[in-house]
Amino acid sequence: MLGLWKRHQRRMAPWLFLAPGAAMFAVYVIGPIFRSMWISLYDWDGLGAMRWIGLANYAELIDDEAFYVSLRNNVLWLVLYLTALPAGLFVALFLNQSVAGIRLYKSLFFFPFVISQVVVGLMFSWFYAPGFGLFYGLIEALTGKGVAILAEEDWVTYGIIAAGLWPQIAYVMILYLTGLNNVAPDQVEAARLDGARGWKMLWFVILPQLRPATFIAVVVTVIGALRSFDLVSVMTQGGPWGSSRVLSFYMYEQALSEYGYRMGYGAAIAVVLFAIMMVFISGFIWKMWRDEAAR
Repeated sequence: MLGLWKRHQRRMAPWLFLAPGAAMFAVYVIGPIFRSMWISLYDWDGLGAMRWIGLANYAELIDDEAFYVSLRNNVLWLVLYLTALPAGLFVALFLNQSVAGIRLYKSLFFFPFVISQVVVGLMFSWFYAPGFGLFYGLIEALTGKGVAILAEEDWVTYGIIAAGLWPQIAYVMILYLTGLNNVAPDQVEAARLDGARGWKMLWFVILPQLRPATFIAVVVTVIGALRSFDLVSVMTQGGPWGSSRVLSFYMYEQALSEYGYRMGYGAAIAVVLFAIMMVFISGFIWKMWRDEAAR
């Protein structure tokens, strides 16, 4: 055995280091995913006997209007959340300079990232609050009539997304700042000698070197948009009249809240959410792989 280890030590050592993390990932991520798929085929209240119903939960989703409202809101979250990428990039480019007071600016832009989402939700709830909210007062001063964002069906989802974008832009900014520290200065100097400036420098020199940071930023942004539970729960509880629900919150309502205890139906919603997430992330991974293979 010792001789086998000595002969294959270089090849086996990485797998031994990966084994604890891989085991944790299998137990706490892969296992629950398949468990959710299995539960989605049953009618179960979480405590009593499980009754096999096959794909009935998925068939019920097709006629569930609340499901389509949640799905539409999730798509809106995803589209608007992706604006965090260019916003975070340009903030990172601004902060990646050697000017007086830049450390203070960095700490101010970094601040939203370290705040809990619950605190962010409470802050924006007060920001939008009728009567004393700063946003409400500003709109009232400009138009003569305030708007209660979180009480308006047409505006509530946009208000919650704005609250989520604040820390998300800060997170993307940190990823791009890290990437900018690894940009090869010799390539930048060579591009300057060739006359590259401004947008050309950014598009042809800087951005190609930021591909790893962009990949991570896209993945965490997509995941953040699709699992947007905490802000909805803190700010509106899915209201008014269910107009701000997203799939993760609707899953909670059906499976765990006093309105549901339908574990199978909640698991079916979770499986649909997981499938949507995998489609977006897999598509981006495939595009990144194709671009790298073409280089």
